[in-house]
Amino acid sequence: MADIGKYNTLTVLEKSDHGLYLDGGQHDKILMPTRYVMPEMTVGSGVECFVYNDSEDRLVATTETPLAKVGEFAYLEVISVHPSAGAFLDWGLSKDLLLPYREQGDVHYTEGDGAVVAVYLDDYTNRIVASTRLHNHLPPEKPPYEVGDAVQVLIYGDSPLGFKSIIDKRYRGLLYHEETSDVLEPGDQFTGYIKKVHNDGKIDLRRDPSGYGRVTGVSQIILEKLEAAGGKMPFNDKSSPEDIRATFDTSKKAFKQGLGKLYKERRIHFTEKGVELTHQVDVSNP
Repeated sequence: MADIGKYNTLTVLEKSDHGLYLDGGQHDKILMPTRYVMPEMTVGSGVECFVYNDSEDRLVATTETPLAKVGEFAYLEVISVHPSAGAFLDWGLSKDLLLPYREQGDVHYTEGDGAVVAVYLDDYTNRIVASTRLHNHLPPEKPPYEVGDAVQVLIYGDSPLGFKSIIDKRYRGLLYHEETSDVLEPGDQFTGYIKKVHNDGKIDLRRDPSGYGRVTGVSQIILEKLEAAGGKMPFNDKSSPEDIRATFDTSKKAFKQGLGKLYKERRIHFTEKGVELTHQVDVSNP
């Protein structure tokens, strides 16, 4: 039987003018449209595919890879908003993913926004939809991690203790403020490390594999980059987020805060072309 919203290996039953019909078990025949059909897909062969609902709510199979499948969490961009249905998200497939208004909590999203969502199969409509009510979709099993394991971290919020995180698209964790000096925002993603798995399944994270945390803050990174560049760089608070990320490996918000700290300390000054050191700085002791 085919699992909706997940990857399946389904047997080709027959060819048609529209593509291939696959054995969906209790879901009957599932069409794989012609644009996804490869020469090696013949009657009787097994085809690895992702099964979801098309724009007319028919089950279809695709070889495309979604950014998240049912049971996973992801940071997705809002590409359109329907006045009565909700926000539609780009999840990497030809049909966009609906984030209904009822699943948006206190935030109503607009085009261009990003949202950290859970992808799930609605029991009532049998459709794949998204939800920002992440706590309703956490798995019941204890996370299978050991201390020091490398994991993919997705930031979705903050608290007085630290940054709320999604781990490997599935579990929830916390990166304590003492473990990073960066100002992190929802949607930031990076490799982190398991610090502790509590008996109740809660996970503590660290940013640095050594366990000592990232003691070098954004302002320190800026100073080091400036020193290496001879005291001048063509960056300021108007630089693009992409250029900032590529050069300083941090968000634009954190970069601006780092600049502000250095400016208040009179370690830098701004020019028409960017930023300069005001004097020789010992970057080992900012």
